Amino acid sequence: MMKYRTVTLAIVTLFLSVSFLASSVVAAEMDGIMMKDSKLMMMQSGKEVSRMDRETALRNGAKVLMNGKIVMKDGKIVQLQEGQMVMLDGKLIEADKAVPK
Repeated sequence: MMKYRTVTLAIVTLFLSVSFLASSVVAAEMDGIMMKDSKLMMMQSGKEVSRMDRETALRNGAKVLMNGKIVMKDGKIVQLQEGQMVMLDGKLIEADKAVPK
């Protein structure tokens, strides 16, 4: 019985360690649009490439407007907040997770 607990604990610890390491790798590979200093910035591999200069259609059918509003496929409107990022597939990333530190 004690052996199973040790093995289970080791597996859980390994899983948590890998998930923390993977989040840093994923952050460095992010492509999308980020609100930074009240401007929309195009991001590639987690780095700013240029300022957004036109409406952008996302893979999920949503559109990012020049004022930072995201019009979802169903018509719902979401305002991109400072530090938030929308991935090109339409997934919204919160400010504290958008940029690797």
